[in-house]
Amino acid sequence: MKKTPVSAVHLALGLALGLAAATGAHAQDFPAGKPITIVVPFAAGGPTDRVARDLAEAMRKPLDGTSIVIDNAAGAGSTIGNAKVARARPDGYTLLLTHVGMATTPVLYRKLPYDYETDFEYLGMINDVPMTVIGKPQLEAGNFKELREWIAKNPGKTNLGNAGIGSASHLCGLLLQSELKAEMTTVPYKGTAPAIADLLGGQIDLLCDQTTNTTSQIEAKKVKAYGVTTLKRLGTPALKDLPTLDESGLKNFQVTIWHGLYAPKGTPAPVLKKLNDALKVALKDPDFIRKEEGLGAVVVADRRVEPAEHRKFVQQEVARFGPVIKAAGVYAD
Repeated sequence: MKKTPVSAVHLALGLALGLAAATGAHAQDFPAGKPITIVVPFAAGGPTDRVARDLAEAMRKPLDGTSIVIDNAAGAGSTIGNAKVARARPDGYTLLLTHVGMATTPVLYRKLPYDYETDFEYLGMINDVPMTVIGKPQLEAGNFKELREWIAKNPGKTNLGNAGIGSASHLCGLLLQSELKAEMTTVPYKGTAPAIADLLGGQIDLLCDQTTNTTSQIEAKKVKAYGVTTLKRLGTPALKDLPTLDESGLKNFQVTIWHGLYAPKGTPAPVLKKLNDALKVALKDPDFIRKEEGLGAVVVADRRVEPAEHRKFVQQEVARFGPVIKAAGVYAD
């Protein structure tokens, strides 16, 4: 057997140690005055984009004033932006901020250019955005119990709108139908705005969407509001009197559109810790909390801000949404 010269072994070992030392020094210096990019896999101006911009401002302070820019890489139900970060250099300077789609795209798309479990480092969860079930103004049902009875008496005739396959409203609608064991006609739109427009006009009967999109309509009494999808009532003035679906008889029904922060797999542990520490500081920033409350969102203040707990939570969400999506047989690809 041919032996490798001792000098060659020493050289290889020296190079490896040198590289490790350089990587460690680089990680300790992070962010070293370089700008950080947060990729948002949705268009500018939407709810997730607003969360990202507010978080970027709050994280600048604990990251020594580092510039944080937003890159809107929208398309294909968030998978384009997700894949962009999965392929990015794992140095902490490219991050991903996305919503519940991290848990639903693995089921909605039968082929993905990334793996949600192995291609990302989980940094922590940011917020929960509750959802509301609203109806057209002409609906006779005055509360959720009456609505449930009305749906049961009109099987297949209830038109349930959504903002498109894979959207928050689509996912909420699937879970609602599953829990009610009700057959409804699903009407997909290209976004929330046209769905709400048709709801106001009476072309569809129901919509389940984020408080960020429905609160103003509920406050103005332009729609019938039947319930909120959290287990506790919300403190938002316009929604504080709206009962939960759980207390209205749909036991343990809970759907929120949460947001999380991620880095490419292989990002050095010291960098991940600095980013997670900065995230925790940002989530306690009074200005950030105020902005999130203005969106109808609840800032996370539990263990899900820890990387391991957030990863566990996402796995639970995949297990919850998976059977419902598969049962519906509607895929995005």
